[in-house]
Amino acid sequence: MNSLFQSEPIILNLPDAEIIYYPHFFDKKEADTIFAELKNDIPWQQDDIRVYGKIHQQPRLTALFGNEGKSYSYSNIKMKPHPWTMLLQKIKLKVESVCDSNFTTVLLNQYRDGKDSNGWHADNEKELGVNPIIASVSFGAERVFQLKHNSIPGLKQNILLEHGSLLLMKRTTQNFWKHQIPKTLKPIGSRINLTFRVIQ
Repeated sequence: MNSLFQSEPIILNLPDAEIIYYPHFFDKKEADTIFAELKNDIPWQQDDIRVYGKIHQQPRLTALFGNEGKSYSYSNIKMKPHPWTMLLQKIKLKVESVCDSNFTTVLLNQYRDGKDSNGWHADNEKELGVNPIIASVSFGAERVFQLKHNSIPGLKQNILLEHGSLLLMKRTTQNFWKHQIPKTLKPIGSRINLTFRVIQ
């Protein structure tokens, strides 16, 4: 049976957002295989990032794949995409089967351990257009994904992103919410995250 139908999607009841979580979008065996291939075969890089006027190494490894010419810029970093691999195209097609979108680009992040992180931000760059749909697939160690509303004090949501899971963020989510992957002191292994998006 297709693993997509082994668990019902979870629709988060949050204002100003449409967020859907599929805990077991890929079954464990397939997720294990994908994780190993991505970790070994992706040309990972670590860029410098400017934070409050100071230059730091980004606290994770990244890579960009996508359609030719669709570069992506964030936090004073401009990335040019590698051409799609067969594996990434396969993952993309499966993700597109549950959302009304044809993704042009995927940004990959590798969190090597609990010290690697991604601070508060929204995926709202101009290249992504109005009300972008972001599809986030996770492989490897489970990490906590935190959301907070921009204008409702104290309104937060934590989601534990599981191995092989898919998180869809749609409609006005990026306009009203920020999200992050915080650091953790727990001894955890590597996590690889793929965020599919449409660059205009």
